[in-house]
Amino acid sequence: MENQIILEANPISIGYRNKNIQKIVASDVKIIMQKGTLIALIGVNGIGKSTLLKTITGIQKPLDGTVLLHQKNIDNYSAKDLAQQMSVVLTDSLPPSNLTVFELIALGRQPYTNWLGTLTTEDIVKVNEAIRLTQIEHLVHLKHFEISDGQLQKVLIARALAQDTPLIILDEPTTHLDLLHKFSLLQLLQKLAKETDKCILFSTHDIDLAIQLCDEMIVMTPEKTIQAQPCQLIETGIFNTLFDHKNIGFDREKGKFIFGNAVD
Repeated sequence: MENQIILEANPISIGYRNKNIQKIVASDVKIIMQKGTLIALIGVNGIGKSTLLKTITGIQKPLDGTVLLHQKNIDNYSAKDLAQQMSVVLTDSLPPSNLTVFELIALGRQPYTNWLGTLTTEDIVKVNEAIRLTQIEHLVHLKHFEISDGQLQKVLIARALAQDTPLIILDEPTTHLDLLHKFSLLQLLQKLAKETDKCILFSTHDIDLAIQLCDEMIVMTPEKTIQAQPCQLIETGIFNTLFDHKNIGFDREKGKFIFGNAVD
């Protein structure tokens, strides 16, 4: 099992240090991320999902404990080495540019190119493979600002695939997408995790879809953070603790949230 583990945090406390003041967002957080798995990170707004993502990607240090990437402290990686092990897709808007879709995806090869950024034959093969896997061949000659939000999310995933890292982390990739495109995108992530044997972690508010499509979920509540398969989480009843509202409940039999009078 150990050679299947890409990243492990067991356990860590996450939060912020400001001069002599320490603010703990979550403690006793245990995470294991293995090859070939699609994992959703869920929790209400402000619970600490972004803080957890920043911590396991090395952007900020844990308040306590250690994040291990391939059994090595993530703090001991150089920026270049880390970029060859982990690709991160954030929700930030892209800066203004005239890059084509192909050129945007090719930026994923930066950790491997020379100082001029010249693409080798191997780089081009990796970019084309990422394009094939995400099925966006018809977009490659367009400017990135000429495509829809849903198409852009696929392009950014392709860029992460071109980076060719064992771990891909996405911050709310389904934001601003309609239900059909949310489902399509998560289905794509599910397919990519299996076909490429990568571990893909994404944060999301689309809990019902994550339950249906993910291998595992990490659920953050004010009391604890728990990682397990969706069916195991349903059995624990943890989804009923997510929302403190009498008109929102979780139906174990249906495996989804119900609203309003249906809760009664």
